[in-house]
Amino acid sequence: MPHERFQFTGEGGHQLAAALDSPDGPIKAYALFAHCFTCGKDVLAAKRIAVALAAKGIATLRFDFTGLGSSEGDFANSTFSSNVADLVRAADHLRETRQAPAILIGHSLGGAAILAAAGQIPEAKAVATIAAPSDPGHVTHFFKDQIEDIRAQGEGQVSLAGRPFRIKREFLDDVAEHNLMAQVKALHKALLVMHSPTDDTVGIDNATNIFIAARHPKSFVSLAGADHLLSGKQDAAYVAGVIGAWAERYIDLAAQPAAEAATGPRNVVVQETRAGKFQQIVTAGPHRMLADEPVTVGGQDSGPGPYDFVLAGLGACTSMTMRMYADRKSLPLDRVTVTLTHSKIHAQDCAECETREGMLDQIDRVIRIEGTLDADQRKRLMEIADKCPVHKTLTSEVRIVTRAAE
Repeated sequence: MPHERFQFTGEGGHQLAAALDSPDGPIKAYALFAHCFTCGKDVLAAKRIAVALAAKGIATLRFDFTGLGSSEGDFANSTFSSNVADLVRAADHLRETRQAPAILIGHSLGGAAILAAAGQIPEAKAVATIAAPSDPGHVTHFFKDQIEDIRAQGEGQVSLAGRPFRIKREFLDDVAEHNLMAQVKALHKALLVMHSPTDDTVGIDNATNIFIAARHPKSFVSLAGADHLLSGKQDAAYVAGVIGAWAERYIDLAAQPAAEAATGPRNVVVQETRAGKFQQIVTAGPHRMLADEPVTVGGQDSGPGPYDFVLAGLGACTSMTMRMYADRKSLPLDRVTVTLTHSKIHAQDCAECETREGMLDQIDRVIRIEGTLDADQRKRLMEIADKCPVHKTLTSEVRIVTRAAE
């Protein structure tokens, strides 16, 4: 399934690394996923849930919070409030470039952050938490023996999941100020609370607190047998399956936005993803795809190159034009396959070309016609191939008008 990596600007001005897992077909809805404390977007649970949701038609965005994973910034300068702000920025990015998230999902402290951010994302209709604490201050239990030193010295180094992290006094003050349960009471969105009764990192009582505080519609699903990080592959798949089925009650996942009536030429927008040297996101109406260059020239080969798109346009137009003609004439055409190659040739090697010096672009097009057609019908179809609009565009004078955007 399509997997896109890019960056967006977080609340603190840093570039945050993001990943979007999309369906192989139509996108039914967008989801925003918040990972656990000191984890990252590529933690197994996040990756597995995102991929499983994509298989159900839900495109899922996950990203590294400030100072984690591939994101810029210093983790020590981040707080729970800054994480919430970054989630809102992530939703803003989706709204601006694709579509605002209708589903919000948070794991562990990311679940608490999602609950706090939900009120600032009006398009979100469904919120799901996984092993979330009911109080952001719960994370300080992991380094409770060092809290006094951190407050006295302003900061201190703690060990979390075997890795060293700097925690500042500002972080402690920030989590202590949050009244998450008041935000849960004012949620006014469908809520799904998922928690394992044997979670020894964030106890099941946290799920009880969240569930009791929330107003209906609300649901609880027990993740019996799962650990806090959902390290079992089957547990992540189960979570994604439940979220997909539950969200369908509050979001019409089967509905597709009606296509707008064409009033003129459709814009094609190409924008850098900043995930690599050359990678671009190409948007044409509701369709999105990546463009890139091969690894041999510095790209990631994550999508077709510019000339690949040119050849694809010509090939598609050729096949469509032949199909339209065959249908109109009731010809027994089963299938058309067009294979194209772009190359540079010396002008002097082209006897029929007007240009006599330098290099020329040459497109070799091989057309395979399948069906019980006679020789005259095949000949006529080959003649029709040259009449496709893109072919005419490429072989005629083309005027390109370029101007700077306001």
